[in-house]
Amino acid sequence: MKIQANTIRPGNVIEHAEKQWTVLKTEMLLPGKGNAFIQVEMRDIKSGNKTNERFRTSETVEKLMVEENDATYLYADGDQVTFMDSKNYEQFTLNRASIGDSAAFLQEGMMVTAELIDGVITGVRLPQHVTMEVVEADPVVKGQTASSSYKPSIVENNVRVMVPPHIEAGTRIVVNTEDATYVERAKD
Repeated sequence: MKIQANTIRPGNVIEHAEKQWTVLKTEMLLPGKGNAFIQVEMRDIKSGNKTNERFRTSETVEKLMVEENDATYLYADGDQVTFMDSKNYEQFTLNRASIGDSAAFLQEGMMVTAELIDGVITGVRLPQHVTMEVVEADPVVKGQTASSSYKPSIVENNVRVMVPPHIEAGTRIVVNTEDATYVERAKD
């Protein structure tokens, strides 16, 4: 289905230059002179390579229809990650690069959304939030009273997350899987 370039959103799958791409980020750019355009960061579904492309807002692109199935994360073996389809119980394997940075947040038994195009699994989408334990947190700097100040911490999967000053090692927090940002303290 053809859509205007200015309606491209993160998560869309588009066809461009005879390849299928997952849209990661979009940004509308309005130069001082000339027409507006949209900057799109996208990942090639097959190779996992990222690229940035600019489209004029009046251009049209081919948006692909994506079917979604529930799946369960089973295990990882090096760069290969194995899942099981919840409908037919068939297992499928994807390269960690095709999942992106959010692959670090996979937890055994986690329910994910498998994305299919023409019956072929092209990727998975994790839940937006996961609960993780902080294993290492920098001490609070004296005099750092601004409410917007954050300090670095490491969560149980070795991902660096900026957290508020009151968060200490051993605290369970909710993390956004898309950009590895702190959401809130977990309610135990």
